[in-house]
Amino acid sequence: MNNALNRTATIERITKETQIKLTLALDPSASFENNLGTSLPFLNHMLNTLVCHGGLGIHVEAVGDIDVDPHHLIEDVGIVLGQAIVKALGGSFGGIQRAGCFSFPMDGTLASVALDVCGRGNLVWHVPPFESALIGTVDPRLFKEFFKGVVDGLALSLHINVPYRDNDHHVVEAIFKAFARALRLALTPLEDGRMVSTKGTLEAPKV
Repeated sequence: MNNALNRTATIERITKETQIKLTLALDPSASFENNLGTSLPFLNHMLNTLVCHGGLGIHVEAVGDIDVDPHHLIEDVGIVLGQAIVKALGGSFGGIQRAGCFSFPMDGTLASVALDVCGRGNLVWHVPPFESALIGTVDPRLFKEFFKGVVDGLALSLHINVPYRDNDHHVVEAIFKAFARALRLALTPLEDGRMVSTKGTLEAPKV
């Protein structure tokens, strides 16, 4: 599955807290139908940002105990997305650029994301405290948990920095746009299919 024409995967995760089924296409065809069906409209909006700026195809159906707290659903969608990336890569981190970095401005906010698809999970989150209790129906602080989920599912080293900002909506959206662009760079196929590592190997998590 580690080729530019068939890098797709489906992951299903069912727990007492969430039920998620996600199909991911790293190089979607024109006929791929995106469906961002979580029960959180602002999360759908951010997933649409990933689709647009990451060049991805995503079909997700996700429900959970949001009457208790959206935390579980947001984190678990991140985990499943990370796992789907691993599976779409064929369970190997060979044959891709591996690393990516992008800074995205959104009005008075700048978000910078650097990432390394290296098999070692690490999240560095340098984001100013949010000012709003909610964006739509979501506590914006929960998006740190989304990216922690992606890190856990993908075994990704991810650094997110917001040096200045104007409002919370722009902070979250700029982060997603910068992440999507950096991820697109990292997942770009290499023509020679080599493993970009001085060790000669990178251990992908089992999914």
